[in-house]
Amino acid sequence: MLPNDKVQNLIDKHLQLEKELSSADINKKKYAEISKEYSDLNEIIKQAKEYLSYEKDTEDLKNIINDSDSDKDMKEFASSELQNLKKNYEINEKKIKLFLLPKDHADTKNAIIEIRAGTGGLEASLFASDLFKMYEKVSQKKGWKIEIISISKSDAGGLKEVIAIVKGKNIYSSLKYESGVHRVQRVPDTETQGRVHTSAATVAVLPEAEDVDIKLDEKDLRIDVFRSSGPGGQSVNTTDSAVRITHIPTGIVVSQQDEKSQIRNREKGLKILRSRIYDFERQKIDQERSKDRKSKIGTGDRSERIRTYNFPQGRVTDHRINFTLHKLDEFMEGEIFDEMLENLNLQAQQYELNK
Repeated sequence: MLPNDKVQNLIDKHLQLEKELSSADINKKKYAEISKEYSDLNEIIKQAKEYLSYEKDTEDLKNIINDSDSDKDMKEFASSELQNLKKNYEINEKKIKLFLLPKDHADTKNAIIEIRAGTGGLEASLFASDLFKMYEKVSQKKGWKIEIISISKSDAGGLKEVIAIVKGKNIYSSLKYESGVHRVQRVPDTETQGRVHTSAATVAVLPEAEDVDIKLDEKDLRIDVFRSSGPGGQSVNTTDSAVRITHIPTGIVVSQQDEKSQIRNREKGLKILRSRIYDFERQKIDQERSKDRKSKIGTGDRSERIRTYNFPQGRVTDHRINFTLHKLDEFMEGEIFDEMLENLNLQAQQYELNK
């Protein structure tokens, strides 16, 4: 059971914020902050009030049931209401518990998604391309905006690497469980014997870091410029427009050469670097807080095999939650991505509630 005072605190906070929002003295920045908190509390306030009135409402209904003056229809109605009340009480308690769980402030951020071909040669690069197309389709269906930051293509239309930013509402919370090794089992187009090959691609999802999250000090950066080159080493540019940025304290290195302008490459490189440092710091804190990270759904271990896409059997399996969808084609079209996401979120919430 939840302590009543904890639930009452939510109601009191909601009232306090309401008063602050109606004040004439509040400035724009403070108004935006309070509005966000007030909006979040709005999602749970009805359940909180129902939770606190449960005992009184239960008592009132029992009095009707036990009252000899109440007619049969009234007693039946009260009995039915009592059952509904108990059911809602349990639902409300779970919702409030979830609301009270510590929030991941990165959940509301945009996300930088990095996809790289892994083991499996050309087939791995084709799968990396398929994964990126899948996330593009998911973004299109959800009304998210996806922008490519850098891309490196392989032969036959595959991708060696692609880095993109996904923009919208609560993007990181929707994509953070995609980080890890994605394995594919299928017959490649080049396979003459019809044998199933296994290859892989890695996905890393980072919350987009802003200046306020990570302040980069120039003295901590080593910036090298060089001439960008295309596949096979041919020159793409005759000027030193490519940029390599090294963050000396962490050793994190970012190279950027997609743009013809050195300034644009530097801007893009710093955006990726800032997000990688932010993610690095978050992982460090998470590991210090929790020594049993292996027992929950991870968002940081890039070497963890998280999912298998089996084309001959038409199924996709997430190994962290032992969940399988026998609709692989639909999944790759971005049609039922939410079904996987809901199950991942449910498992993660259950873990937090049981801690």
